[in-house]
Amino acid sequence: MDTARYVVDALERAGVRHVVVSPGSRNAPLAYALAEAQADGRLQTYVRIDERVAGFTALGLAQGSDSPAAVVTTSGTAVGNLMPAVMEANHSGTPLLVLSADRPQELRGTGANQTTQQLDLFGEHVRFATDVAAGDDPSSAVATALSAAQGRLEEIPAGPVHVNVAFRDPLTPALDGSEWERLHPIVESVTMPEIGATNDVAPVAEPQIVEPPMVLPASSHRSVVVAGHGAGPEAERFARTLGLPLLAEPSSNARFGPNAVGPYRLLLDGFGADSLWPIERVVVFGRPTLSRPIAKLLANAELERALYVPRPVAWFEAGRRAELVLTQWDQVVGFAGRGPEGWLKAWQTAGAAAEEALDVILVKHAQPEAPVTAEALSGPAVARAVWARVQNGGAEEAAGNLILGSSNPIRDVDLAGKPTKKGTARVFANRGLAGIDGTVATATGIALATGAPTRVLLGDLTFLHDVGALLLGTDETEADLQVIVFNDFGGGIFSVLEHGTLAQTPNYAPAVERFFGTPHAVDVAALARAYGWGHTLVSTETELTDALAAGVHGRSIVEVRASRVDLRGLHARIRAALSN
Repeated sequence: MDTARYVVDALERAGVRHVVVSPGSRNAPLAYALAEAQADGRLQTYVRIDERVAGFTALGLAQGSDSPAAVVTTSGTAVGNLMPAVMEANHSGTPLLVLSADRPQELRGTGANQTTQQLDLFGEHVRFATDVAAGDDPSSAVATALSAAQGRLEEIPAGPVHVNVAFRDPLTPALDGSEWERLHPIVESVTMPEIGATNDVAPVAEPQIVEPPMVLPASSHRSVVVAGHGAGPEAERFARTLGLPLLAEPSSNARFGPNAVGPYRLLLDGFGADSLWPIERVVVFGRPTLSRPIAKLLANAELERALYVPRPVAWFEAGRRAELVLTQWDQVVGFAGRGPEGWLKAWQTAGAAAEEALDVILVKHAQPEAPVTAEALSGPAVARAVWARVQNGGAEEAAGNLILGSSNPIRDVDLAGKPTKKGTARVFANRGLAGIDGTVATATGIALATGAPTRVLLGDLTFLHDVGALLLGTDETEADLQVIVFNDFGGGIFSVLEHGTLAQTPNYAPAVERFFGTPHAVDVAALARAYGWGHTLVSTETELTDALAAGVHGRSIVEVRASRVDLRGLHARIRAALSN
């Protein structure tokens, strides 16, 4: 218990305010020490029985709070279940602390129950890993780990860390008057200042956005600004000040302002080498991952390309990107240059025409009660409606969050989400490795950390992959979370890839449907009832509008029924309409 209390004190000193616990025997001392700390108001704990869910919940808590969060597990396979969340945290640069309990050294390698090699389990996916022997003071190890997690070690980006703590029996507090005792260990090397008073939880400071000075360059180039995941609002300011078109992914949090072009990925061919207005230079903020047209643009050796990286990042290795890597603001300003006269206007005109063409394809019925067609309830149509509601829905929506699932939903928003005048709701997505696992859990963590109404738009397979995250203990804190499930009863994204062509041939059609379409007949309403969530079935445009307008209160699931039939044809019609 002394060791566990030292761990909790070290967490508090480093500013950790959110800890997710998965129950177990070997990590019992940590659970009791955390219970004491929460009773004293020093931090907040959450209990999840599934370690994979716990890991992604902690990931969301870290992202939502812009500060480190911890996840606590017992030994054995419990630790291994954290691997997906640790991998995502690695590639997204999220400060996630894994606190795993272990057997003492004398029991390792003896065949003792639930004992394996835990220390290097996460390999290169963690910034720092250490083993704390049973009976040793863990304070310095935890402090160093949290420094590494926040990117405070030289030239190492933020990311996950692992502290493996061994415990000997007894694993419970002694009822001899020593329980609930505050211990103040002497920390050998404290790399972070103590936060807050002895028993007060210090509020997490809002991140301060310091806008670099912008001196307009003398040069002029037909440059475009690509804002990938995590680019931030500085990408919008950069494009607006220099008069350049902004091609911003939804999770860039830069998809707003007068320079943002909505369906940009279908307009790139119109500004190719053979056009009247060929692109000359590309400036990249953040990490673009969503579309093949952007990947093709960035692979074009005929163009001058630059990647702005003001601080170390985890998503690429030095020397592995084709772009010129620039770390200084004035360097990237000079590279981009000002947009020549008419350059931005040409993009804005093309973007406006493309939005009108999309509206024609994604038509809305005039009669409120008329059932909508398959196209009207297509992924792009639902994405367009959700994005519009979140970004234009008033003060409550502006203070909220939107999480976008991988595969089609985030790409549908990228295609059909109209840029707004200014950024409002925060947009999140697990784009580190773009997996479909852990999305509901991540959204839950974000909602809990921010205390703001949160919506998550995802596909049915992404939802079912993380259905365990719907489970919430009767004593656990609830968040205001609305899960919008676009249910087309299988994997729709493969039909718009090469597999869709094979699906149209008699020989391969059954294989494509079984192995890639992965059809199912799950009753989402029954799942919602079983886990105690509200459920609304949407089958008309009016119902979708009403469900979104009702706001986010408690835990609810909005199921949008759709079909994968002719999804490939819909996208072909969109491409044709936008190319005319």
